Amino acid sequence: MAGYHPHTHRLQVQTPPTAPARALPCPVPLPAKESESQAMSTNLKYLSLGILVFQTTSLVLTMRYSRTLKEEGPRYLSSTAVVVAELLKIMACILLVYKDSKCNLRALNRVLHDEILNKPMETLKLAIPSGIYTLQNNLLYIALSNLDAATYQVTYQLKILTTALFSVSMLSKKLGVYQWLSLVILMTGVAFVQLPSDSQATTTKELSAGSQFVGLMAVLIACFSSGFAGVYFEKILKETKQSVWIRNIQLGFFGSIFGLMGVYIYDGELLSKNGFFQGYNKLTWIVVVLQALGGLVIAAVIKYADNILKGFATSLSIILSTLISYFWLQDFVPTSVFFFGAILVIAATFLYGYDPKPAGNPIKA
Repeated sequence: MAGYHPHTHRLQVQTPPTAPARALPCPVPLPAKESESQAMSTNLKYLSLGILVFQTTSLVLTMRYSRTLKEEGPRYLSSTAVVVAELLKIMACILLVYKDSKCNLRALNRVLHDEILNKPMETLKLAIPSGIYTLQNNLLYIALSNLDAATYQVTYQLKILTTALFSVSMLSKKLGVYQWLSLVILMTGVAFVQLPSDSQATTTKELSAGSQFVGLMAVLIACFSSGFAGVYFEKILKETKQSVWIRNIQLGFFGSIFGLMGVYIYDGELLSKNGFFQGYNKLTWIVVVLQALGGLVIAAVIKYADNILKGFATSLSIILSTLISYFWLQDFVPTSVFFFGAILVIAATFLYGYDPKPAGNPIKA
């Protein structure tokens, strides 16, 4: 037969039609790794939540207790406690830079020399926020010497308002409708907390109206200083590529200098009589360590904590401070007005961190 080629026919029969390519099954270890990383991330989030709550609550309560505890002999000077906290912070940051330098002393020396000594203008930029932070730390001692921990905790949340306003003015940050609404709710809640009530009369006999006013003014000034210094520090961090630990060493250096100036100006006479570490005890050292390491711990874990988690931490801290002030310190009697104001402040904290996702827009990778 013409055109019949047996070899060709055999080849055509043996060669099957090309089958559609099948997708290879995904390897089993990949989902396991993803689930492990998600579990690790979740664990770190809850760990950061616990650390934030513990640091915030314990610092406020121990500081309040140490300033109101009646003991024989002179009370410790809060101005010296601020200086010691700054020195401890410098030591902790140097250890962290040493760790980042692979535990090499020469590398550590080179980093400190290159980043601090060889860049005097960059270092001097930190003098402004450092001085403000030093003022703020001293004001917190004054505030907790005159206000109970719960009232202080709620009122101090006004730093959200000041930080937002300074972010708008200094960083040209745009706030959404929810954030502006949260700021109004925040101010309303703090106003309710500050309202006096008849049931608080028995607890306020020991504290004069003057001392409560001093405490309130100290918190308000601390809120403004915290907002300005925080935004200024954020602006500096965005403009340069230095590590946070190097920046904290620079802050601590200037902070200790400003702190020592405050010690000799305001407490010079007491210092000459009883010494720098007068009235220090175990509780004082706990307060100093919490103040020194607290900011560093928050800086280390904040990358794992989103705004909602920080809202949880703030809320839990306010609740714990209220309960411990009432049951343990016994210097505070909560009222319905206080609870209403505290609920408004907690709600405002969550609302400020709320980030509504626009519907229909794909999430960018």
